Amino acid sequence: MVLTGLMVMLPGPDSARAQIPVDTQHVASQHGHASGDTLRLADALQMVRSANPLLAAARLEADAALERIAPAAALPDPELTFGLIDRPIGNFNADERMTMNEVKLSQRFPWPGKRGLAREEATLRATALEFSASESVLALEALTKAQYFDLAVTDRTLAVLERSRELMRDWLEVAQTLYSVGERPQQDLFQGQVALAQLSEEIILMEHAREVDAARLNALLGRSASNSVGPVELPPIGDELPSLDSLRAMALSRRPALRAAELQQQAAAASVRRAARDFYPDVMVGLSYGQRPNFDDMTSLTVGFTLPLRTGSLQQPIRREMEALEIRAAALTRDLQNSTDVELTEQHTMVEHSRALHRLYLTGILPQAEAAVLAAVSAYRVGKVDFLTVIENQMTVNRYQIEM
Repeated sequence: MVLTGLMVMLPGPDSARAQIPVDTQHVASQHGHASGDTLRLADALQMVRSANPLLAAARLEADAALERIAPAAALPDPELTFGLIDRPIGNFNADERMTMNEVKLSQRFPWPGKRGLAREEATLRATALEFSASESVLALEALTKAQYFDLAVTDRTLAVLERSRELMRDWLEVAQTLYSVGERPQQDLFQGQVALAQLSEEIILMEHAREVDAARLNALLGRSASNSVGPVELPPIGDELPSLDSLRAMALSRRPALRAAELQQQAAAASVRRAARDFYPDVMVGLSYGQRPNFDDMTSLTVGFTLPLRTGSLQQPIRREMEALEIRAAALTRDLQNSTDVELTEQHTMVEHSRALHRLYLTGILPQAEAAVLAAVSAYRVGKVDFLTVIENQMTVNRYQIEM
């Protein structure tokens, strides 16, 4: 449908809507929906933002990532040790000078810079997920708009078909009258009845299609598929599109998915720097207190280091892994930039093409087709054309109205 390609992007004046010669709200009310239950696009989008389960999941994922920031930069838990030191095996008493009851507290300190880089990486990844959640909002809003307009087009198609069925019934009465006075053959009645049955069949199919479209829209709105969806509104087509260059600059600077990809790339770079710090030892500091019942108590202070002796099998592979992931993140960012540019170009071209077609249908093709129907009806009344010509001309108008 030409209009479907236009509506996702464009607002505009009410005059364009006034030229559509069908009543979609009346059609929706005929199929079990009161006209007061009109579902407006703004309301549908608000429902998506508040009730769609995928958006809730995306926000919770971002919230979970925020909770990982503090643990990423925290010190390891300290260790508390109790000991009965140098007890004789024979009596296990603590009355010798060498014996004591010891309590020791030790703490491991990562090499300077490790914790800061871990915090930086976790912060970047959490922020990236927040932008990803924003991208999910935009993506689901776009899906909702598309499904909303699909439903609007279905309602419009039903309106066109039902209006045509009413006209066909009127013309069939004319054919019946002319046949009864012997001015037209019985074949005209058969042709009209067949055309009327075909229209009824198409209406039944479109009613089923509306149920499917409504169920899909309900799913996006976070509602049961069986919920009733009232008539929807086709927004006006609106003014001219911004230039492709301005849209491209806007998308590249403001699209949340691109910002998320850039932040993931920065996080990968931070992980590379953090992996480089793994080649340096961590420091372990211990403080112990020895209680000796019959002698002076004693205290000790110890300092130790981890020994990164297996760099070839431990630290170096991890660093190479982080470097590969950084390159991958950069490649994904470039690919997303390119695909954004391509998709934007395709959509911009499609909308411009659809706008041109809509203007052509509205100002040229459809008025001529409607005039052809009126001329065919007048000619049929005086016996200059057969009834099939009237039917074919009306079917042509139907097709143009639906495509528009």
